[in-house]
Amino acid sequence: MKEEKRLTPKPDKKVIGRREMVALPELDIEEIEAKIDTGAYTSAIHCSDIHEETGADGRKLICVDLLDPSHPQYNHKKLRFAEYDLREIKSSFGEVQERYVIRTTIKLFDEVIEAEFSLSDRSDMKYPVLIGRKLLKSRFIVDVSRKNVAQKYKIKQQQKNTNL
Repeated sequence: MKEEKRLTPKPDKKVIGRREMVALPELDIEEIEAKIDTGAYTSAIHCSDIHEETGADGRKLICVDLLDPSHPQYNHKKLRFAEYDLREIKSSFGEVQERYVIRTTIKLFDEVIEAEFSLSDRSDMKYPVLIGRKLLKSRFIVDVSRKNVAQKYKIKQQQKNTNL
């Protein structure tokens, strides 16, 4: 029987777990649980009431409710995005769906990363945010035996600073 080798990450890559607490600063979310999904290419955020509107200046806008009323972090704010794409994205069930995609920032560890997120109804999913390969690539290594590595690191750093 072959012995498994434990690879050590390159110094420029951080190890994260299968679930992580993240912040979405531009969307006013300080902390929300995200599922790390190496099977998904694009990251996703749970939204409800996703539709296009025409703004006062005649430009098309995508309008969404971030999360939904049943989620504890739902803030009743309707978000509008003037810059977005409409793309075909394969769902976890293998179906190709047209989804709106926006760019926003996500904070994981002390790093703020600009990334693309598809906007989709994830109400039937356990986690409202999904982090896909495109965001993970060249930055993180996923250790599926761990979870909330970034949050534990943050707590350890705060304790270290308090003890100084």
